[in-house]
Amino acid sequence: MVAMKHTSGSDKLWGGRFEADVDETMLLFSESTWADAHMIAEDIWGSEAHALMLHECGINSTEHTREILRWLEEARRRFEAGELELKVELEDVHMNVESFLREEAGPEAGGRLHTARSRNDQVVTDFRMRLRRYLLDIREAAAELREVLLDHAEKLTDAPFPGFTHTQHAQPVTAGFWLAAHAAGLERDDQRLAQAYLRTNQCPLGAAALAGTSFPTDRELTAKLLGFDGVVMVALDAVQSRDFAVESLAAIANLMINLSRMAEETVLFSSPAFGMLEVDDSFATGSSIMPQKKNPCAGELSRARTAAVAGRLMELITLLKALPSGYNRDYQHDKLPLWDACTDALATLRVMIGMWRTMQFKTERMAELAGAEFASATELANYLVRERNMPFRDCHELVGSLVGTLVEEGATLDDHERVAEILTEHGQEMTAEQVAEIVDPLAVVRAQKSLGSTNPDEVRRCLEQLRCNLAVDREEQQDDRQHLQDAFEETMRRVREILGEE
Repeated sequence: MVAMKHTSGSDKLWGGRFEADVDETMLLFSESTWADAHMIAEDIWGSEAHALMLHECGINSTEHTREILRWLEEARRRFEAGELELKVELEDVHMNVESFLREEAGPEAGGRLHTARSRNDQVVTDFRMRLRRYLLDIREAAAELREVLLDHAEKLTDAPFPGFTHTQHAQPVTAGFWLAAHAAGLERDDQRLAQAYLRTNQCPLGAAALAGTSFPTDRELTAKLLGFDGVVMVALDAVQSRDFAVESLAAIANLMINLSRMAEETVLFSSPAFGMLEVDDSFATGSSIMPQKKNPCAGELSRARTAAVAGRLMELITLLKALPSGYNRDYQHDKLPLWDACTDALATLRVMIGMWRTMQFKTERMAELAGAEFASATELANYLVRERNMPFRDCHELVGSLVGTLVEEGATLDDHERVAEILTEHGQEMTAEQVAEIVDPLAVVRAQKSLGSTNPDEVRRCLEQLRCNLAVDREEQQDDRQHLQDAFEETMRRVREILGEE
């Protein structure tokens, strides 16, 4: 918890050029502590790494570096204890931390931290550091949801389920096949997030305002201490590029679209008209007037959060679309869309994990609907192609005519005797028993032969591969998380060494 404080009339760390203080309305209009509060831990870590680098390169003395690190560690302690107060008049988290340092360490030592650094490279460094942590959080939560879906799918590989196109009954599939499809979509979301992480985890620190610095700095050292995989090479590109943010937000928006589609089916399939799913009471709500109602509100709210994230993506793209080279104050508004999108995505994933983990699958109702609305007609046509050597288009026309007749008579494909009669009348003699074997939903799914089909054996093969891929993704996530932890611990080891604590 970070306190926000507003006092007027404070001197600015950049104020040497100016005679008048900032107007009150301008101050409130321009300050960014509301967005920067997400990055306090990152700003302290980044400042410590920068201080260590300045010392290593002989730019700051051991005595000054010791004072800088001692009070940065105190800033961390106060932050973790909820005691660090962000002052609005200091505009952002970076100036707050540096101001605290100058007050406590004194201007002689504290004033040396910002050597060879600008707020321009500092802010985008903090941004990348905080975003990569959010990306890992989201990837790990999405992996947990994938596992929940795979757990259910493995139990339902032989459970008939209605497949849809155009929201109309299409062909029988299995519930395991349906769930595997959603898990596969989330797997690709992880790939997109992993790629976004890769390009986010590049260090801009050391680019200074835009042109680099005349001090003999070591950008590779700060990148290493901060857990980055490398540096953003061109200084101007380092301070002005936000494509990593767009890519990350686009990947999050795509994830949310997939979650929203799952949520929509939760709402739809748990309705009495379908009755194939039942949302656990702990993820549903009632009505203030209708006592019988059980509303799947977790799914509905997930759809709503998706709209918010999509809007944030458009906000960021529009913000960036016409900015000239170098840093522009517009960038002050590049972070809040990401923070909101990340918190919405994490909240949605957590509720979806719980909702799907406790979901009840009504297998009898699924089987009933799997063969409804002539869903087995395609397989009947395929049977005539395979067994009677008819052209597919002729079979399509024949079965279409059959369905039309059955509709007129108020019959279905389950009226096996009548189906056999109509087919025989069209020159394709068949018994009711043969018809029953062909149009049975479970027989239909087992008849599928192609790679990736709904055949239960093929679904099990796909699920095995999806499990394997999930394990690989989780290992990568753990490696990335450990890499950041190792970098932080190395920074802290060096801090303690200079402070004489080791």
